[in-house]
Amino acid sequence: MDEQGNKIKHYYVRDSVGIATGLLITALHNAGLASLTHTPGPMRFLNQILDRPKKETPTMILVVGYPQEGGQVPGIEKKTLEEIAVFKQ
Repeated sequence: MDEQGNKIKHYYVRDSVGIATGLLITALHNAGLASLTHTPGPMRFLNQILDRPKKETPTMILVVGYPQEGGQVPGIEKKTLEEIAVFKQ
């Protein structure tokens, strides 16, 4: 809201939040922490739980903590470039 109480339109908020969250998750990982994102729908219940104004829109829940000792991430194989893309000449 501006000084007169008018709503200010912000563009690309979700894009910016997504990019910032990706950077945060990378920093957390590099610090030895594990994280999990959760995007339940609808998210407005968080406004009430966290006592936030209705004008704010929650984007996601990011849970952060220390990984379990000896915990492992399942092996996930990426597809090759040839499996996902076609290049025409």
